[in-house]
Amino acid sequence: MKKFLLVLGIVMVLVIGGLMYLRIETKSKSPADVSSFSRGDLEISITYNRPFKKGRVIFGELVPYEKVWRTGANEATIFKTNKDLTFGDKVLKAGSYSMFTIPEEQNWTIIFNSETGQWGITFNGEANRNPDKDVLTVQAPSVQQEKEFEQFTIAVENWEEEMQLIFMWDKTLVSVPFTAK
Repeated sequence: MKKFLLVLGIVMVLVIGGLMYLRIETKSKSPADVSSFSRGDLEISITYNRPFKKGRVIFGELVPYEKVWRTGANEATIFKTNKDLTFGDKVLKAGSYSMFTIPEEQNWTIIFNSETGQWGITFNGEANRNPDKDVLTVQAPSVQQEKEFEQFTIAVENWEEEMQLIFMWDKTLVSVPFTAK
């Protein structure tokens, strides 16, 4: 029995060590970042991981069209706001959300989901999202441009009375207008 427990202990240490190594190795290739925005008493933060292009074809290959994407790498992207936001005629209540997207050639669907803290994909490679917890979806046009963005970037920018939630990677730019209540 002692030998069994010793072997089991060694196996557990090796498994945990291996998982920690994989997590550190994965994070080094797609470093974590926080995009912060403030205007008056509005505070928005987006915590996500930023993969690099590295000569790959991104949209349509690495990130398939018409499939839910974790919107970055590693953990699911987290979008936090301290004020209600309005996207078109839809209201996103103040709070924390995981953010997923469905890229397409002409449009993207942006999904805010009430479940947070999960790894971005499941073991079968699908986005780790429970659709029953989606609280808001919004569509935005996808624009192809000459400038190439090597590293995936999410930003919030001020645009007159509105603000823009912006996604940039490869030669794709998606801008989603919104306002604060």
